[in-house]
Amino acid sequence: MLVSILHRVTGSGMATVGSLLLVWWLAALAGGAESYATFQGVFTTDSGALNVFGVIIGVGLTLSLFQHMMSGIRHLFLDTGAGFELKTNKTFAMLTMVASVTLTAVFWLYLGMK
Repeated sequence: MLVSILHRVTGSGMATVGSLLLVWWLAALAGGAESYATFQGVFTTDSGALNVFGVIIGVGLTLSLFQHMMSGIRHLFLDTGAGFELKTNKTFAMLTMVASVTLTAVFWLYLGMK
């Protein structure tokens, strides 16, 4: 049940937050250098690195993306008729959460190395 709820929440969250950020970014670009600097200032430090808020938004959206993707892959297998046994279903549900956290950590560690 948790994975099903997370699938819906992450999809809605990415659509809402992602759309708002995209519109804000496009409006900042259209508004000129000062407007874009304000947008950048919300998410980055003076050196150009992400600030705490930028990291929270970035990691949150990345975790949402990977959780939604892993849950979607799980549903793809369920649609073929596989994995409906209770133990198998619970195992795959737990694996979606483990995989999404792992992929998020690997992604951000990779970005940190650059």
